Amino acid sequence: MQVEETELEGCYVITPRVFQDKRGEFFESFNQDKFEQLTGVNPNFVQDNQSISHKNVLRGLHFQIGDYAQAKLVRVISGSVLDVVVDIRPNSKTFGKYITLVLDDKTNKQLYIPRGMAHGFLSLEDNTIFSYKCDNYYNKASERGIIFNDESIGIDWNEDDASLIVSEKDLILPTLEEYFHEDSISHGR
Repeated sequence: MQVEETELEGCYVITPRVFQDKRGEFFESFNQDKFEQLTGVNPNFVQDNQSISHKNVLRGLHFQIGDYAQAKLVRVISGSVLDVVVDIRPNSKTFGKYITLVLDDKTNKQLYIPRGMAHGFLSLEDNTIFSYKCDNYYNKASERGIIFNDESIGIDWNEDDASLIVSEKDLILPTLEEYFHEDSISHGR
């Protein structure tokens, strides 16, 4: 397995070693010991999730807060996505910055996303199967999000907004600025 740190601190691209022969291919999708040796991170994944999406489905940008914040290890089992991670850690030197990466079933790359990041993806093919491991359980009350087309972040999704298939819930998410303004009001800051 090869690990590369992205420009967002603690966010890693993982490329597995793939073994191919006349039968097909095999790769180790996760190994706790190797992951910890190469990243210094020791996640305890407790929940696996999977989605199947049509082409142009955009999911995100999502995260959980407080005791239910989640780190994730994401990958595509079939198809391809444009994966997006936004640093929403207020004290981070890359706060408000984002990275994009195409994840697909050809390279089998994965992305480790630490807690304190908003995450989303755009499905680039029909029947794309997206899988992610989480180091914390889903908690509806802790679920939050940032609108996918926040101009202050400026994510290039490589698609016209009109062609995107976005849930009603994701269409009404706040901007990054609105989220932090609302959060500070609700916490009396």
